[in-house]
Amino acid sequence: MNVKRMFAVPGHSTWGDVALLLLRLVGGAALMLHGWGKIQHPFNWMGPEATVPGILQALAAISEFGGGLAWILGLLTPLASLGIAITMAVAFSFHTFVLHDPFVAGGPGQGASEPAALYLMVALVLMTIGPGRFSADRQIFGPR
Repeated sequence: MNVKRMFAVPGHSTWGDVALLLLRLVGGAALMLHGWGKIQHPFNWMGPEATVPGILQALAAISEFGGGLAWILGLLTPLASLGIAITMAVAFSFHTFVLHDPFVAGGPGQGASEPAALYLMVALVLMTIGPGRFSADRQIFGPR
């Protein structure tokens, strides 16, 4: 499969493309804010007691901050979404099975798996139906 075909953007209705743009803008901005603190110290944002290797912490920081930026721009969207989906699947599993957090937080400052699940679903949507025509991918790689 050639690269241009892989990143070419499927056609949707105008309103569908507007909805994808809004989803990318809001989801991307939220993900960038979520990853901002992590990207400041990418190899040790989990703290000195973390059992997760620094390289995996850095990959998570890059996928959240860089992936959020990619969503906003609609640039290399399937690739960014794959990285985000993997990161969020791990985060969801960690919150659910390791920390035993509820799906929705019981109060301020409490953990939950809900944000990871939501970002994972957005990533899957953007991986499967693309970023829409109002994206850098469409300008660079064209329509499918």
